Amino acid sequence: MSKLYFRYGAMNSGKSTALLQAAFNYEERSQHVLLAKPAIDLKGDRSIVSRLGVTREVDFLVRPEDSLREVFHENRKRFESEVGNKIACLLIDESQFLTEEQVNQALEIAVLDGIPVLAYGIRTDFQTKSFPGSMRLLEIAHSLEELKTICRCGRKAMFNGRLVNGEFTFDGEQVAIDGDKVSYESLCASCYLEKKLKN
Repeated sequence: MSKLYFRYGAMNSGKSTALLQAAFNYEERSQHVLLAKPAIDLKGDRSIVSRLGVTREVDFLVRPEDSLREVFHENRKRFESEVGNKIACLLIDESQFLTEEQVNQALEIAVLDGIPVLAYGIRTDFQTKSFPGSMRLLEIAHSLEELKTICRCGRKAMFNGRLVNGEFTFDGEQVAIDGDKVSYESLCASCYLEKKLKN
């Protein structure tokens, strides 16, 4: 039976790099993959962008109203008819932005369709609250793997601090994609709480 995997970590823990490496590993062995990400993630447009400078265009975007399983099957059918090879795996970047139902459909793709699904994302937002997609992945994924990074102090980072114009903020909407005014920093629990209590 194929499985649903959730590989998670704080910001800058190398999730996109790991996803692109997984795709490379499959393809190096002549196994074909489909790459997807939620349409809400505007960073890189239709591409997965690694901090190391590696980018790759996704095969399809997933809108909140989409059935992940249906969109996957449409793209799988198109790819297999054009290329003539079977799909061996579905890789999803920024999976925290999936809906709960789309995560349920990822499990269906793995279990009912026999295609492994590797989902990469973060567990919590800048207020340490779970994203709906991450929460559901933590509940139903066959395999959970934490990708680690460090805080500026050298300890293990587990939280994501949001900076607006270079200042830490702890108020606002759950989703604000990196841009000119918004950025994020991975922090350990001590540094996160220190910043929060100063705010």
